[in-house]
Amino acid sequence: MFTLFCVSRRRASALSALLASVALAASTSIAHAAVGQIKLAALGDDASVTLFYPTDATEQKVQRGPFELSLAVDAPPATARSNGRLVVISHGSGGNAWVHADLARALVNEGFVVAFPLHRGDNSADPGKPGPDSWKQRPAEVSRAIDAVAQDPRFAPGIDFNRVGMYGMSAGGHTALSMAGGAWSPGNFRRHCEAHIDEDFATCVGLIVRHSSGWVGALKRWVALAVIRSRFDDDTLHTHHDPRVAAVVAGVPAASDFELSSLTSPRVPLAFVTAGRDAWLVPKFHSERVLAACTTCIRLADMPSAGHGALLSPFPPGISGLLADLLNDPPGFDRSQLPAVDARIVGFFRQHLIGAPASTAVAP
Repeated sequence: MFTLFCVSRRRASALSALLASVALAASTSIAHAAVGQIKLAALGDDASVTLFYPTDATEQKVQRGPFELSLAVDAPPATARSNGRLVVISHGSGGNAWVHADLARALVNEGFVVAFPLHRGDNSADPGKPGPDSWKQRPAEVSRAIDAVAQDPRFAPGIDFNRVGMYGMSAGGHTALSMAGGAWSPGNFRRHCEAHIDEDFATCVGLIVRHSSGWVGALKRWVALAVIRSRFDDDTLHTHHDPRVAAVVAGVPAASDFELSSLTSPRVPLAFVTAGRDAWLVPKFHSERVLAACTTCIRLADMPSAGHGALLSPFPPGISGLLADLLNDPPGFDRSQLPAVDARIVGFFRQHLIGAPASTAVAP
């Protein structure tokens, strides 16, 4: 039912410094390697981890779900082309690695190794248990994805596991906030929906039913709130700490259930990518809520005309119905800006994991 895929004046100088470093592109260019892709064996009950990485092998066209991608599958890593850093990406509810392949390529082009855990019960092949059960287990799945890379003799020797980056989008953004030190509870989600279900209906109800007005809408709200009160009756705060994670980016995150005090000063550098016309996770209840409270966060990129699905790149074809209404790009949104957004994410991780400007970053 509950499917879910920071800048003030005093923070402006930090953002300006980041953008200045991003603009200094030229002097530290890394020659682009091909993009390798491999699956690492699962740890415990987890699904396999999808890994993207620099390789000197030749890419070939491969089919991954509905996408034709250019990858060097099962190719040996090119250690000399790596920058020695790992970034873990957490997909949204019902998602997978392929809808973030463009960002993975941008990171690999800068020398990063990129790992995607497939979140159990909340992915494209197994979508049956989104919501609190998934939110509780997702951060540990990120940590075990790091473990899986650290145990692989082909990749582990070339990576500094004390400086890992983490990016998450939507429900993956919820995971990202947890990895940055955020504390959340199901009870907070319940209280949010009790107060704001009409304004943030898709967050509270997901894909089960459309929002409507009149007596039909009132009945939908009554049923939804009854279910929410039954499922989200626990005020236990959930946290996760992995000291290896040293920088975090949250893209259009689900955030209404976080204790703001836990994200006032996150334990690691935390940046946000926001979408002004997000109808699934209405910004004022999610990303903007945290940005207003956080004293150290930055808004890495803002897309005022973007909807919730803007950060899915490549975008999944053939979706329809309510899902399409919530994910499709609003009229006027220009996807040509997405490479620049990816470049800012890459630049953020280079700055905070390596201390160097990105060679491909371009400001949108």
